Amino acid sequence: MLTKPDFMFKKIIVVFPHQGEKISFKNDNFVVNSGENKIKYQISCYKLFMVFIVGGATITSGIIERTKKFGFSIILTNMNFKVYEIINFEMEGNTLLREKQYNNNCSTDISCKIVQNKINNQIQTIDSLRDKKNNELKYKLSNYVLQLENVKELNTIMGIEGNAAKEYFKTIFGNINWKGRKPRVKHDETNLLLDVGYTLLFNFIEAILRTYGFDVYKGNLHQEFYKRKSLVCDMIEPFRPIIDYRIRKMHSLKELDKVNFILVQGKYTIDWKDNTKIMMMFLEAILEYRECIFDYIQKYYRWFMKEQDFNNFPVARLKKNDIN
Repeated sequence: MLTKPDFMFKKIIVVFPHQGEKISFKNDNFVVNSGENKIKYQISCYKLFMVFIVGGATITSGIIERTKKFGFSIILTNMNFKVYEIINFEMEGNTLLREKQYNNNCSTDISCKIVQNKINNQIQTIDSLRDKKNNELKYKLSNYVLQLENVKELNTIMGIEGNAAKEYFKTIFGNINWKGRKPRVKHDETNLLLDVGYTLLFNFIEAILRTYGFDVYKGNLHQEFYKRKSLVCDMIEPFRPIIDYRIRKMHSLKELDKVNFILVQGKYTIDWKDNTKIMMMFLEAILEYRECIFDYIQKYYRWFMKEQDFNNFPVARLKKNDIN
């Protein structure tokens, strides 16, 4: 099972085949060669946690064999960061954990805790804006947290979460012409960036969950639905403000002025030349919280296995930042 020191030791690598980069192995080292066939990056396979490959690539049996041997995952995406294949390393045979997942009878209680954690982190993010006008919103969001105490209906929990999200998004993106959150529609640049950032965060969290042997399709807040990784959808909720904050910062620092967005049939995409820049911005933000994310999932695993009371349910706390 992955320990915290091992996790903090490991790295995430991004490969862009469309820029001429190629993957090879030398002894037990993972090697990325540039278009000039020069070594751009070399790292021991023991240090790898995840490899993102953006664009078309050839995956050999040797690469797959090494993911199993050294315990790292490969995420394959197209040029628009849409994931089309995942080669995950995962712990197999943790039957006791899965039995507890399938027999879990406190799903709504867990859902309440997850949404409370998410809203509290949204409050923390709003607090980072340093605008006293937002005190009323913080008070309203705090009331939503209180309303979630002892709620037993999943629809009520989802309704409160949705109401909080509307108020939160309206403020966190108050510095742009925000028209509302519409997942996967990509009707504006910010919704596109949210989809990209959340996807990277989603895959990062899924990879950690799999190292413990969770069935990622069995969730609490998010119920079973065909091919939906409901548990990952649950675990990502308290950490979504990481991506929200980074996008707000992109706008505030005018980092997007040099990014070429393309509108095709009503949907925005990012010019492939700027993919590297955007991806690295998000990965930097996610890795800043890598220890926090790992701790949360590890504590959730231990809480779940020991069936502790909800006073000990794990909480993910995001730090306060300062942006305009």
